[in-house]
Amino acid sequence: MKTLKPSEIAQYCDVHQRTVSRWIAQGQLKGHKLPGRGNYRVLLSDFILFLQTQNMPMPAELITHSSVEQNSVDAALQKRILIIDDETEIRNAIRRVLVKKGFVIDIAADGFQAGVKILRDKPHLITLDLSMPGLDGFDVLTFIRAQPELADIKIIVISGLSDPQLQKALELGANAVLPKPFDNTQLISTINNQLK
Repeated sequence: MKTLKPSEIAQYCDVHQRTVSRWIAQGQLKGHKLPGRGNYRVLLSDFILFLQTQNMPMPAELITHSSVEQNSVDAALQKRILIIDDETEIRNAIRRVLVKKGFVIDIAADGFQAGVKILRDKPHLITLDLSMPGLDGFDVLTFIRAQPELADIKIIVISGLSDPQLQKALELGANAVLPKPFDNTQLISTINNQLK
């Protein structure tokens, strides 16, 4: 289950963090104390319920989560995959295959956009192109593997680069590599293996 820190809730609601602490203390917002620490975490479903009961606007990035949370617990357990590729055709091809399998999909067209979405949403798995303008796939890989809180994210590199480059991606922390053009069955099988 996805949880939020009071600081994240404060950003979503455009209020001071003390206000969020007051909502929790007064029982308006259900908070869960972390064992042995004074820090609180709020379940995403509880935060969405709070926004609805207070008639507060739903942040755009939570609208998809909101429908997921309300549909069923099973839906909330769907795996989130971020597709990172600067080629629209490739992004759409991967998206089509994965949506049919019930994954929750987001996309990023470059390394910078990817970094923002990775830190914000912490996807379960990333498909990553290596050749992108600006921050390339190697930069993204290095960034993710340097962040301890992102250690659980699985990374599948999908690239048309040579074998030595694919090997370098594995050395930098990719969990698997697939050459372009990729085979749909192989893609699904690789993703399922990584998400077991």
